[in-house]
Amino acid sequence: MPSSPSSPPLRIALLQSSGRPGSVATNLKVLDDAAGRAAEAGAGLLVCPEMFLTGYAIGVSEVHRLAEAADGEGADAVADIAVRHGLAIHYGYPERDGTRVFNSAQLIDATGTRLANYRKTHLFGGFEQECFVPGERTVVQAELAGLRIGTMICYDVEFPENVRAHALAGTDLLLVPTAQMHPFEFVAESLVPVRAFESQMYVAYVNRTGPEGEGAEAFEFVGLSCLASPDGATRVRAGRGEELVLGEVDAALLRASRETNPYLRDRRPGLYGSLS
Repeated sequence: MPSSPSSPPLRIALLQSSGRPGSVATNLKVLDDAAGRAAEAGAGLLVCPEMFLTGYAIGVSEVHRLAEAADGEGADAVADIAVRHGLAIHYGYPERDGTRVFNSAQLIDATGTRLANYRKTHLFGGFEQECFVPGERTVVQAELAGLRIGTMICYDVEFPENVRAHALAGTDLLLVPTAQMHPFEFVAESLVPVRAFESQMYVAYVNRTGPEGEGAEAFEFVGLSCLASPDGATRVRAGRGEELVLGEVDAALLRASRETNPYLRDRRPGLYGSLS
């Protein structure tokens, strides 16, 4: 269902952290602490970075060793945290499905119910292409707090077709866990707010931070997590380090922006056939 203008704003917490790469137990403790702080601040949703459960730059063999099913032990542990603190949690993890491993993100609500599971469709660089199988479903959505929530991961948001597909499917808030690295800071700083404006939705972009990995798999994650709104504003912005930032997703602002901005009404799909 579309968002209602009478719905109260949803307070959302963005957890900018790399936790401890390779230690699921430690990352669950970090998540538990962040969920407690977010709940105390009135948040109804906590969003974590890409591959938060295990770490990102831990090597192909470790990713595959720690990968688990969408309803595995990690999901159960996250569900327990969500229930104890009374808020929904969106987290990134490596998902095992038979012999295949996907770079996935899952949304679990405050009752512990798994609402949505998304598999990254656009894999970035040699590490991801060696490590994961790409997902095939672009638009994955769930209903939460009177909003239609969509999800994608990192590189996916850099393809405007992806975000526009969510706009046409009625997504109000797009959750984008990411592992965005130097020297691509412009994605967080400029591209994400533009995506929110051109497709008329909120975008929560939640990054890892600091150095991670070794050798060819060494990355410098730049933080700069943000919540961008459909009027093109950046409602909250984290710095470069570990941080928990909070913002609000306002259905009334969303509706007003959509009434004012003509992008989606003025589209001429018949002219765009060559894009596919």
